[in-house]
Amino acid sequence: MTGFVQIIEYRTSKPDEVRALSEDYRKAREALGDGSVGPGRVMACADRDDPGRYLTIVEFESAEAAKENSDRADTGEFAAKMMELCDGPPTFRNLDLIETM
Repeated sequence: MTGFVQIIEYRTSKPDEVRALSEDYRKAREALGDGSVGPGRVMACADRDDPGRYLTIVEFESAEAAKENSDRADTGEFAAKMMELCDGPPTFRNLDLIETM
């Protein structure tokens, strides 16, 4: 099995603004018809045990697909706007998918 997962951990006191930004980004990408170059699945999570801490789990078909997505101008713009809403820098975990059950 091949695949790539990125986990982005961040803190924010503006979760509603982050959610709106993410939704706008998703809709803009869909309007372009560029779904095939983006992630296969995205999960946004709030930490129940640590309020203000959030994780985004993003699945790609490969590390190369993730890199292609990361190199896009619209992804860079989204990331810059996202950083403005975060309370400090995010932490990234880049994972090779071994197995799903």
